Amino acid sequence: MSQPAMLLTKEPAPQCVPVSELPMKVYEPALNTGPDSSSGLATAGFRTAKFLPEEWHQNNYTQYHEAFADRDHSERCRHKSQNLANYTAELSQRTQEDSTAKVGQRLQDIHFWKSELQREIEDLVAETDQLAAQKLRLERAIDATELPYSIATDNLQCRERRQHPDLVRDQVEVELLKETELIRNIQELLKRTVKQAVNQMQLNRDHKQVCEMDWSDKVETYNIDEKCGRYSNQSTNIQFHPSSSKFEDSASTPETWAKHSHDNIYRAERERLASVNLRALVDNILHDTAEDLRLQCDVVNQAFAKRCEELEDAKHKLEHSLRKTLQEIGHQEHNIQALKQAIKDKEAPLKVAQTRLYDRSFRPNVDLCRDAAQFRLISEVEELTESIESLKKKLLESEQSLHNLEDSRMHLEKEIAVKTNSLFIDRQKCMAHRTRYPTILKLAGYQ
Repeated sequence: MSQPAMLLTKEPAPQCVPVSELPMKVYEPALNTGPDSSSGLATAGFRTAKFLPEEWHQNNYTQYHEAFADRDHSERCRHKSQNLANYTAELSQRTQEDSTAKVGQRLQDIHFWKSELQREIEDLVAETDQLAAQKLRLERAIDATELPYSIATDNLQCRERRQHPDLVRDQVEVELLKETELIRNIQELLKRTVKQAVNQMQLNRDHKQVCEMDWSDKVETYNIDEKCGRYSNQSTNIQFHPSSSKFEDSASTPETWAKHSHDNIYRAERERLASVNLRALVDNILHDTAEDLRLQCDVVNQAFAKRCEELEDAKHKLEHSLRKTLQEIGHQEHNIQALKQAIKDKEAPLKVAQTRLYDRSFRPNVDLCRDAAQFRLISEVEELTESIESLKKKLLESEQSLHNLEDSRMHLEKEIAVKTNSLFIDRQKCMAHRTRYPTILKLAGYQ
């Protein structure tokens, strides 16, 4: 027993060297052959159940080698594990920082499009309000055209009460008909423009709603990504979600995502520009229609003024002619009286001459002579008879002339009454009514 112990103490201590550098000892198995071997029956039990010392040393060395190999493998595994843990910790930190940066960059992108959408929404709201104000102007302008239309139609109806021969299609009536036609056309144009404005306002609201929905999605996404960006390893509201590491089938790409918002903004801007152009068109239409109405009103007023001057001049001439006619009637009446008196004055000389001839016809016998006195008396009777006939003929002519003058007086008085009526209609009715014509500002829808 002492010999193996001594052998054990003499064995050198194992060195901490790599397993690949350890010498591999190979021992031959112990054989019971040799000069000292025993083959007696008495030692049979001791010979078969025991190992040789070399086998014992080999076994110990094997145990040392295996223990050393296990420790070395464990040490290398420990170092690798520590390195792997440090690497994964660093990698996890870098990955988390990069993910946080990506989320932050995504927040900037979302904020950019959210701001653009919000700006476009505000621009659409402001533009729609301005277009609504223009629509209100159009409606006010339509209401304002009702008064000119009623004035023009009332003027036409009033002028229908003119009497013949003043019931003519003069320049005033032509311009009034033009005015009514112009007002009807302007009303139709303004109504069509109102419908166009209503449609454009609806388009503005539709695109505003689309932008608001997109903006709402951006706000919700921004809040979600902002909450995700605030998460850290020390957060208390984090947990495992194994099924979250996948792409949704309906998920968009960054390109389609940005294109969606870009297209919404583009369409909204296009409608907003169309609304701006429509407002400019409304301004031009209201300005032009108001000017056209006022110009036509001035033309009608000038035609009325000219017509009134013509009527006034005709009335003055008729009155002057009436005065002359009345004066002539007076003279003619005096002339008729003078003719009647002249005829009456010729009756006594005719009686004298005829009486003389009658009495001379009773002269006796030869004294019934055709003397000069007889011839003169006969010629006197003929002259007086001819004078009376001439005076009667002139009297008839004068009476006819007086009758004609009376007719002229009646016609003149009637014409003066007609002109007075026409002047009253044009000046007192029509032109006085036209003073209520609305101003350009009211026709443009500002009032």
